[in-house]
This record gives sequence, structure tokens and C-alpha cells, in this order.
Amino acid sequence: MPGVDIAGVYREEYGRCVATLTRMLGDIGLAEEAVQDAFAVALQKWTEPPPNPGAWIVTTARNRAIDRLRRESTREARHAQALLLHQPDEPKEVGPVHDDQLRMIFTCCHPALSPLAQTALTLRLLGGLEAAEIARAYLVPEPTIAQRIVRAKKKIRDAGIPYRVPDDSQLPDRLPPVLTVLYLIFNEGYTSTSGPLVRTDLCLEAVRLARALAQLMPDEPEVLGLLALLLLTEARRAARVGPSGELVTLADQDRSLWDEELIAEGHDLVRRCLRRDRPGPYQIQAAINAVHTDGDSTDWAQVLALYDQLMQLNPTPIVALNRAVAVAELHGPEPALASIETLDLPGYHLLPATRADLLTRLGRADEARTAYDEAIALATNTTEREFLEGRRAQLAR
Repeated sequence: MPGVDIAGVYREEYGRCVATLTRMLGDIGLAEEAVQDAFAVALQKWTEPPPNPGAWIVTTARNRAIDRLRRESTREARHAQALLLHQPDEPKEVGPVHDDQLRMIFTCCHPALSPLAQTALTLRLLGGLEAAEIARAYLVPEPTIAQRIVRAKKKIRDAGIPYRVPDDSQLPDRLPPVLTVLYLIFNEGYTSTSGPLVRTDLCLEAVRLARALAQLMPDEPEVLGLLALLLLTEARRAARVGPSGELVTLADQDRSLWDEELIAEGHDLVRRCLRRDRPGPYQIQAAINAVHTDGDSTDWAQVLALYDQLMQLNPTPIVALNRAVAVAELHGPEPALASIETLDLPGYHLLPATRADLLTRLGRADEARTAYDEAIALATNTTEREFLEGRRAQLAR
């Protein structure tokens, strides 16, 4: 409908609405169906968005859920209907922090679920991503992701997994997958698998939830490390896209557009983290971003030293690929290219994109074109694909 950006409201409000309805209903599947019904009603009725679109969606979804439950004849449906009809405006707190979305993350990241199910379900429920988008992000078939999401919701329901933040004694053991999904939510916002390059709503929501987690666990260094990493990356978001929507690399960004308050806050957190003897992977990644945002240029020797430290803790192909960028800046493209030739990252477009850039700098244009072709074929985001096509077109023939 002209003038009504339903898709924009969906992106911004879906996760919050599903989390709120889950708290009301106690059933993730029913909550998601009710919110989808409410958006379908909005599509028919809105001539312009109401003053508080999220509240409208929640109210409509609640009413739709009641209607759906009334049509059911089971004892469980009647019980759920009674809870909805008589629920107080302010529900009783059931965890150490009052945040529906943080509860949702801990529910989705319950150890009874597989890691892929944890992240897929969180991205679906909090990010509003469709199964196809999640499948592209994980380089797996769409039916696989769809099945994992359905099974995860069923397991949460059948096993009675509680919709709450665990108590203090359980938090440390439950923390790693929660940090992972917050990191992935932010990454999906910063470089979306499809649509616009940046989804600001996901970036801001990941930062907000990381702040909430830091308030909940202020002495947990990796929580502070993740928050610092997100703040320092978020600080550069305004410079990441140019006037025409094109991707702007770190080296070409207008640093005057960076958010100095977020940078200062991130640097302060990094200093707190690095005072510890053994900083973890998120803390080291935050330190790398602190170097990138310190002054007018990047100290690549310091960046490489930090990547060497990160490789000892987390020796993954993606860390090795990122390390190669620092190697190229310090020692040239040839040793950097040699360091990535054996990496195995099937379907990951940044590996051939990095090879293409290094080959270009070595003057090996024909090989660079082939690498760019591979990267372009793998890139799922239009903005990234156009950037790579532009770089390929600049190659001398």
C-alpha cells in the first residue's frame, strides 16, 4: 500500500513482538503464527502506520491468538486462552532481567538444541529472517534450515524448556551460544545476506541486547569483549555505505562520519578487558577493531600481532583469512596469498574476493578475473556483488 512501509515495520518490530507474545502465550509457535496474522491484518487495514506499530501488532496478535484458541477444543488451548484473557498488564518477573528478547535468546540457546538449531531459530524469531536467508548465511539447503527451525520449536514446547533467563548459577555455562547468536545477529545487520547491505534495526538490537547482557554479567570478560566489538563496529556503520548506497571499504571510509562516543566507550571496554592475563576471542577481536579506530590510520603490525594471538585461541579459516589482510599490508600480497591458498571455505565469497584483490596487486589480472567471477557468483547481497563487479571491471586487459 502506497505510503505504508509494512516491510520496514516488520523488520523493526517482528522480533520484539514475537518475544512479547511468547511471554504471554508460553508457546513460541503460536506466538509466531499470531504475529504473522497481525501483520497480514495490518497489510489490509493500515493506510498509515499507527503511532506505536509494535503495540498495535502485539494487541492484534493477542486477539488473533485468543480467536485461534477459542476454535480449539483441547484442554491446553482452553488453559492458554484463560491465561491470555486474565493476564495482568505487567507480568510477574521470571528471571534476573526484564527483557523479553533476552529471554528469547536464552530459550533458543538451550543446550538441548543443536548449535545450528540455536542460531537458526534465534535469527528467525528475533531477526525475522526467512529460512532461505538463514540458509544462504550458513551455506546449507533451505529445507535443512526449515526443518531445524520446526524441530527446535517443537522440542522447546514438548520438553517444556522455560522462557526465561537462567539463574545466576547457570549463566556461565549457558553463555557461549548466547554470545554467538548476538554476534551473528549483528553480522547479519552489518552485512545482510539479501536486500540492503545494512539492516540498522538488527545492528542496534544486537548492541542493545549486548548491553543488557553486560548489565546482567558485568564481571564476565567475554561479554564485555563482545559489547566492545559491536560498539566499535557499529561506530563505523554510517561510513560503510556511500551516497549512492555503494559499499565503502575501511580504507576508503570518511572517518569524520564515525561515532566518536561509541569509539570512546568501546576503547574503554577494551582497556578493561586487556588488563586480564588471558583475553578471550571476542576481547581480541574488539582489540583489533580498537586499533582500526585509533587515530587516522591503522597500525597493521599491532593488528597482525593480535590476529596471531587470536589464531592460537580460535584457529578457524575465517580468522586465517582476516589475518592475511594484515599480512598483505605489512609484508605484501605474495606471502598473504600463500597463506590462504590452502584454506577451505566452500561457498564463502570473501575467500575468492580476497584472492582476487591479492592477485590484482601482484599484476596477475587473468587469475584475478577468475577469482572475481567466483566471488561474484557466491555473493548473495546485491551491494557486495556490485562492488565486486566494479573491482573486476577496473582490471587492465
